[in-house]
Amino acid sequence: MNEMSELVGILRRIDGRSYKAYRDITGTYRVGAGWIFIDHVQADPFAAPSKVRFRLNQDQSQIPEDLWESRIRRTALEDFLARRMDETIRWARPERREKGKGGLFSIDSGRQEVLERTAAVVTRLWVEVRMEIGLPATGRRVLGRKAEEMLCNALPALGEKALTWTPSVDSQGRNFVLCVENQEALRQQLEERRLVAFVGEGSILPRQSGVSDRPMGREEVVLFRSPDSLRVTLNLPNPIGAFGNGIKTISGMGIPRGVTLIVGGGYHGKSTLLRALERGVYAHIPGDGREYVVTHPDAIKIRSEDRRRVEKVDVSPFIGELPNGQSTETFSTEEASGSTSQAAAILEAIEVGARVLLMDEDTSATNLMMRDARMQALVKKQNEPITPLTDRIRGIYEEAEVSTVLAIGGSGDYFDIADTIITVQEYRAIDSTVEAKKVAMEMPNLRAFETKAPFPQVVQRIPLAHSLNPARGRWPVKIDAFKVDVIKYGETTIDLRCVEQVVDCSQTRAIGYALYLASQRFMSREATLSEVLDKIDEFFECEGLDALRQGRSQRSERDLSHPGNFARPRRHEIAAALNRLRTLLVKQQ
Repeated sequence: MNEMSELVGILRRIDGRSYKAYRDITGTYRVGAGWIFIDHVQADPFAAPSKVRFRLNQDQSQIPEDLWESRIRRTALEDFLARRMDETIRWARPERREKGKGGLFSIDSGRQEVLERTAAVVTRLWVEVRMEIGLPATGRRVLGRKAEEMLCNALPALGEKALTWTPSVDSQGRNFVLCVENQEALRQQLEERRLVAFVGEGSILPRQSGVSDRPMGREEVVLFRSPDSLRVTLNLPNPIGAFGNGIKTISGMGIPRGVTLIVGGGYHGKSTLLRALERGVYAHIPGDGREYVVTHPDAIKIRSEDRRRVEKVDVSPFIGELPNGQSTETFSTEEASGSTSQAAAILEAIEVGARVLLMDEDTSATNLMMRDARMQALVKKQNEPITPLTDRIRGIYEEAEVSTVLAIGGSGDYFDIADTIITVQEYRAIDSTVEAKKVAMEMPNLRAFETKAPFPQVVQRIPLAHSLNPARGRWPVKIDAFKVDVIKYGETTIDLRCVEQVVDCSQTRAIGYALYLASQRFMSREATLSEVLDKIDEFFECEGLDALRQGRSQRSERDLSHPGNFARPRRHEIAAALNRLRTLLVKQQ
């Protein structure tokens, strides 16, 4: 380990030289009370920024041990520290005048969701943040004195401020950690209470706009209130709020297992409630408004997706023999229609362990969702290969034990088969189950039920490792994620625009590397997709996200690499990405 004086000496020696001379500073340096790890130096001023880490010993940082004693608390604390480092950078506003990436300080600090991420790491001995820094230049020449100011003065000052635990930081950080722990505790209670979701009283569901995930201001929003008939009270490990009121319970709307409809007029909040449930698989930061909206961890948003690829999915529960004679028991296509894509999505989700399906009529294929009596009279069943969801949704619950929450405002055909019906009127939830059942009795549905067969067991598929080729050009492994909804995997682009529960670009990046990891270590001739995902989850639990890139433990003292831009994805989004990989080959079990 080198002293700061050696880093200063190198920077002064290379001042004015070609930008590539910055490579000489790679290494570890003692700076003030901490250490700087310069892991990677960018090739030129306009390339991806350089990667550095700043570390403090725990006896210097003084973070209370109780804040990282459990996995969920450690996850929350590391997320909080990444956000605190980002706030410290923005508050200090380090001087930046150079072109390109010169003078840039950045850290992967996340958005509204709290995720397990690699931007900050807390261990028993030390705490560190992983950052990207744009090393300064004039043209393509080293600005050594400015780099000295960044690395030897600004970075240590920012790092020490962000990572040193003071009484004021303790209040904010403790509230953050305990709030996240509360959310996970609620999520764990759903199964035993036979619920698929919970929406806490006073939650703020609407967002600022279609392009902002921040909460709408309290002065213009309707706070959520539960119907009395659906109100439940759940236990919390910690009192709510920064100071706590001693009460460790929370009340709100519990959505029970089974088939649930969310109905109501346009613009009254059906989709807003469904979107909150969709994001409720993740914890949210204090102040988001959805902190106490929690959904079963295996809930999956389903939608139609024209032109997506489907590989050997048995869609026969929904799609019968096609006019061209193509079998739907091993259905493959390069460009699925709306109905076939949604049918495939339902079966793919159940294949990998979905317990709840979330659907919105606005993003669903109409001909898969319903087929009324008049259409049945005109187009006979023998000429219609599609069995609509109305005839399958009960079987999905009763045979496959998978619940459905459906936002719908255009058809009452589901009234007869739903267990719970929630009307959203001016953003207020009303339990309309009894009234809707009365309507169904007074206005009988004249359509014929089109299948008597039980919902079959979903066919498992075995992915073939050789079809996941990550090579691009001279690179044997080239995986990139520049946006939340696109992965560049080798020569192939994976389109995730319709995978709505990927919420962070760092998740997208981790998905790409998880696919490569799976192809190298977990895919065999007999391992089903579900079994491969089990192995990935086990890998994350045992090795940590860092090991996605380097194959060593996240906590290793010898690890000098910098995977500071991974966030943990769920198994369901990894599966969704794999299913959309256009080179994927599988065989059915």
